[in-house]
Amino acid sequence: MSSEHEATSASFSSLGLPDHLIQVITQLGYITPTPIQEEMIPHMLNGRNVVGQAQTGTGKTAAFALPILAQLKTTGGQHPQVLVLAPTRELAIQVAESFADYSKHLKQINILPIFGGQDYNIQLRQLQKGCQIIVGTPGRVMDHIRRGSLKMDHIHSLVLDEADEMLRMGFLDDVEWILEKLPNRKQTALFSATMPANIRKIAHKYLKDPVEITIKSEAMTANTVAQRGLVTSGGFAAKVDALAKVLESETFDGVLIFVRTKLQTVELAEKISALGYSTTALNGDIQQTQRLRTIEQLKSGNIDILIATDVAARGLDVERISHVINFDIPFDTEAYVHRIGRTGRAGRTGHAILFVNPRERSMLRSIERATKQKIEMMQLPTVADINTKRIQAFKNKISTTLEENTSFYEKLIGDYITETDADITQVAAALALLAQGKKPLLLAEEKRAKYQPEKDRNIAPNRAKQTRKVRTHNVQLPPDEGLERFRIEAGNQHGIKAGNIVGAIANEADINSKYIGRISIFDDYSTVDLPFGMPDKTLNLLKKARIGSRQMQIQRLEDRTADLGTDLAQSKYKKKTAKPGAPKAKRSVSRAQNTAV
Repeated sequence: MSSEHEATSASFSSLGLPDHLIQVITQLGYITPTPIQEEMIPHMLNGRNVVGQAQTGTGKTAAFALPILAQLKTTGGQHPQVLVLAPTRELAIQVAESFADYSKHLKQINILPIFGGQDYNIQLRQLQKGCQIIVGTPGRVMDHIRRGSLKMDHIHSLVLDEADEMLRMGFLDDVEWILEKLPNRKQTALFSATMPANIRKIAHKYLKDPVEITIKSEAMTANTVAQRGLVTSGGFAAKVDALAKVLESETFDGVLIFVRTKLQTVELAEKISALGYSTTALNGDIQQTQRLRTIEQLKSGNIDILIATDVAARGLDVERISHVINFDIPFDTEAYVHRIGRTGRAGRTGHAILFVNPRERSMLRSIERATKQKIEMMQLPTVADINTKRIQAFKNKISTTLEENTSFYEKLIGDYITETDADITQVAAALALLAQGKKPLLLAEEKRAKYQPEKDRNIAPNRAKQTRKVRTHNVQLPPDEGLERFRIEAGNQHGIKAGNIVGAIANEADINSKYIGRISIFDDYSTVDLPFGMPDKTLNLLKKARIGSRQMQIQRLEDRTADLGTDLAQSKYKKKTAKPGAPKAKRSVSRAQNTAV
């Protein structure tokens, strides 16, 4: 059975949900069910297996969480009854928090997220304590099953969330392994944005007579949102500088800034806060209570700038957001549409600004084709532009203050002029300086160095010459636009597969697998293409991350090549000075397995 659905006119009360869940969703502000919720909830309440094809942000979490909670047994022990598999730890945390929100009127319900990167002992203690709902990433769930710490005997419901993402990250074999370990599984729900052949194969193999629902996506942008693009050359620091200038030149109320990883939310929030803006980060590590408090502060004006990941900003609805800034370009047009949909709401005019690296122009064109709207390119505000705005803002402060009761200060200044015979203009200038403090009102004109591509910077002429002499016997395609190549110290001889690399990067550094490009696996190392301008903090985190039993020790390939150039020059010097009869070094050639991810 399959059907397509476009619009919804039902209410939650008509779907057959119990009163305690209707009460919760009413308190959460849900008014009408989304199409995926309207279609899926009745079938799941009837115990049917379901396959849902719907894009991110369509409300699919509630589509499976609400009917599962409606049928959950709250008596008879704290055995796991429900298992939800998610591709990333951020999504696992978010789904677990949603279950917790929906079940707050149920007593003795425990929900446990289990994922890589967290101490095993924490999860072991919670499993021993008991819980009814497990939300986890495939790798960590498998670990607990093997340890015997996760018992599968009482699990009757399984949800595969974002199945196509699990396929992309190389988890599909793990998912099948877990499915084979569920002897008493009675209901399975599979959700996926796309339906590749491998996903359909799993659905046909493990889901008996499923109901298939396809929700048509609407990739449309609001006419009330003015879209602009800004070309930003250079790495993270250069983009932060550009962001600072944009914030100075724009007149905004609330601003939502999107980045790719939760590590970047914190790092960027620190830098923007240092400029004097009331800023905070919103990511998957933030507890639901703190998230709600943060959103309330944004609504009330106590916070003006929120820096978030795509997942953390789902469902965010704050009318005063006047600007959405894409600090990192999304590699998915649907994500872009969802991002800029956070502004221009309730009939208000909104502004969307997209930072684009020269290597990312192809994605810009894809966004324009998908939205059927031209993104107007803007120029980076100059120092003169910013100074003009600062002067006007200072004058506006004077005008606003003059509207208040200044009688006390008028008498004070009048007495001062009478006593000192000072010029009134000079007195006003002195007071302005006093009000401004030590921070200059105007920015100093900066002398910009001529731009050099990132790969040519900080390379001395002799070092660049040495680098060009380094040769490789492994022919690889160059990175796609917006990506640069990195080397990982693990390869074929260590049993590494592309899915291992994708899973490690996505889970340990919280980088969406959509932003991971071509992977090439050689005998003793591998290369992977990641977004251009990755922050050093993210790279340092990945260096310590493990693939199997090995640390990744990731580094930019061009840095590695430059180091090899230096090593080559040194080895030639040693060869010239070596003693006669010294053995010659053997040359080895690695074979490559190239995999496009």
